[in-house]
Amino acid sequence: MASMTTVTRPMAAEVAQDRTTSEGLTLAAYPGDGAVLLAFDADESLRQSLAGFAVQYVSPDGATHPVRNRLSFSRPITSATTPQERTFPSTTEAPLQKFHWVHFPPDVQPGTYTYRATAMLFAPGSEDKLTRGPSTEVSVDVYHPNEKFALGFTRGYISSQAYAEQFHNAPITPDPPSIDFNTAPYERQYRWLGFHARRMIVDFIAGAVEDSDLSLDVFAYDLDAPDLIAELKKLGPRLRLYLDDSADHVKTGAHELDAHAALARTAGKENIRTGHFNRFAHDKVMILKRGDVPIKVLSGSANFSIRGLYVQSNNVFVIDDPAAAALYEQAFEQSWTNAAGFAASPIASKWFELGGNGLPKYAVSFSPHDDPEVSLSRVAEAIKQAKSSVLFAIMEIGGGTGPVLEAIRDLPHRKDIYAFGTTQRLTGALRVQAHGDPGTFIPFSYLTEKVPAPFQQEWNGGAGQVIHHKFVVVDFNGDSPIAFAGSSNLAAGGEHANGDNLVAITHPGLVAEYAVEAIKLIDHYRFRATMRNATDEQPLRLKRRSENWAADYYRPGTPKYIERTVFAS
Repeated sequence: MASMTTVTRPMAAEVAQDRTTSEGLTLAAYPGDGAVLLAFDADESLRQSLAGFAVQYVSPDGATHPVRNRLSFSRPITSATTPQERTFPSTTEAPLQKFHWVHFPPDVQPGTYTYRATAMLFAPGSEDKLTRGPSTEVSVDVYHPNEKFALGFTRGYISSQAYAEQFHNAPITPDPPSIDFNTAPYERQYRWLGFHARRMIVDFIAGAVEDSDLSLDVFAYDLDAPDLIAELKKLGPRLRLYLDDSADHVKTGAHELDAHAALARTAGKENIRTGHFNRFAHDKVMILKRGDVPIKVLSGSANFSIRGLYVQSNNVFVIDDPAAAALYEQAFEQSWTNAAGFAASPIASKWFELGGNGLPKYAVSFSPHDDPEVSLSRVAEAIKQAKSSVLFAIMEIGGGTGPVLEAIRDLPHRKDIYAFGTTQRLTGALRVQAHGDPGTFIPFSYLTEKVPAPFQQEWNGGAGQVIHHKFVVVDFNGDSPIAFAGSSNLAAGGEHANGDNLVAITHPGLVAEYAVEAIKLIDHYRFRATMRNATDEQPLRLKRRSENWAADYYRPGTPKYIERTVFAS
């Protein structure tokens, strides 16, 4: 067996990656939220006979597990494949024929995961017989909350084979739903779908409920999750709520009307106010206060709703920093007392630089602004100055205007960086925008109507957005990584008309978590597009030696070459 070199991550979330090299094989690992992005590289001495990469891992409990592949050499996936014929061979038999892989431990345990990658080589003179090449390994913490700046994601996989297999496409609400239905029968689904983001929101509210000296000020756009509303009601007059009252939230049947009435009864009518600025009160924010002093804040893209937590791909962050909480509270008070004057107020005038005392450096911005450039120019400039990569997940960029969306739409013309992301049309089709091309649209009906074997029929998630993120990641493993996230849709119209917030994060570990989320979504939906186009004449299977699967990864200037050299660098 080849010798191995091991590097252990010094402290959770302090660095973006762990990386080792042994005998021409490189393995890099980037911890995400319950997932790890693995990136491989192999030098010229291995390239000619490289069949792919085998991976196994040791979980924190000491058990060793193989990483498995959906594809193999011997069982091509075609329209004639049946579920009974489906196999998931170990990657020692069916190596990964790509230079990155996002791994999801089935049971995310706190502690260290050790990944071992082996270059699998074609045996001399063979088209598909394999032999082991060099190996190397890295150790990472998959679950690594930062005590001062915590980040979490929903799973966003109600339209997935995983949900179909685990929950048999079970509904997530009764029919019809309400703001006070019994959520107990759905708790297991909610834990799985809402994942870390839901847990962070639940814990944030619980902290306020359990301490009578604490109170919450809340901005809400969509508000219909019964379990969250029930907990907010326990606060009584310790809750102040600023709730959006744009057209969709005041029409007949809107659950926000019921939430408003229920919380007004427990908190008092004087503690519940509504508004929509010029268009929306679009923030999703909770500010924890002790007395009148703000101490901690929760924000992100996730609405406090069934759809926001259990259908959509979303993110939540908690900043345990009184300075940040005070700024969010200033935005809340401005909205509470004079929403009409928000755009011209000091809180909307600039980016506020924060960090230190155990916190990473970061900055926050609040809208609406008189001039959207106040917030957006910083994001656009970072995209334009990218040196190696731009990754994104944005709800909608089609008809939006402004410097950020223009910079995103220009990315396919950038040949010098790795640029990839997901966005979704309001009509429901999702687009994977790739380096070098304008993108591929994937209809969500693909696995809900004509279901190609070996896949099970899926639930399409219902009407509305599924990709609800609003984040951009620049140079995630470079010298100056940065991620922009929050509730802002990153369009000029929204920054001028909506109540929103935007955060610029420079901490390498946190930036990498956003990058892993972006790549996870890209891979998930890109595979769906690939599968949709598979035919009997061109089935999905692993490539044999003569098909030279890795050629593009070593051809300078190609997207795959840039992916290989950027991810494992």
